[in-house]
Amino acid sequence: MSQYNSFVSSNPPPPTASEIPILTELKECYLVWHGFLPHIPRLSRYTMGVKIDTLFLELLETTRTAQYAKREDKLALLNILSHKLDNLKFFFTILWEAHGLDAGKYGQLSQKLVTAGRMLGKWLLLLKTEAPAARTGA
Repeated sequence: MSQYNSFVSSNPPPPTASEIPILTELKECYLVWHGFLPHIPRLSRYTMGVKIDTLFLELLETTRTAQYAKREDKLALLNILSHKLDNLKFFFTILWEAHGLDAGKYGQLSQKLVTAGRMLGKWLLLLKTEAPAARTGA
């Protein structure tokens, strides 16, 4: 039994070396959201909560896909990621306005989503500035 207890840890494992920062940020944000989800009022949990949870999972999946995508496919995936992130923020705000989340929880998650949005914006900018240089052969 002691071997089992030494194997199980209450701390999550650190991000892998291949995990990009935006993926780490989105994953941490999802884990916080996942902890809040059972405490959302039932009506909101099974409507907006499900929608937000689905968007979070799609964001994580699309981010992983974009991380390993070919350069020519990456920009399209990042644009999809940007739309999904905007939708997530929109539905998240509606949940807060409908009193499904208190202001503290809303603030905690919003801050992480804004940080992820900045990271995504920088990634998009990097790809857009690299793309013309690659086409012209510069």
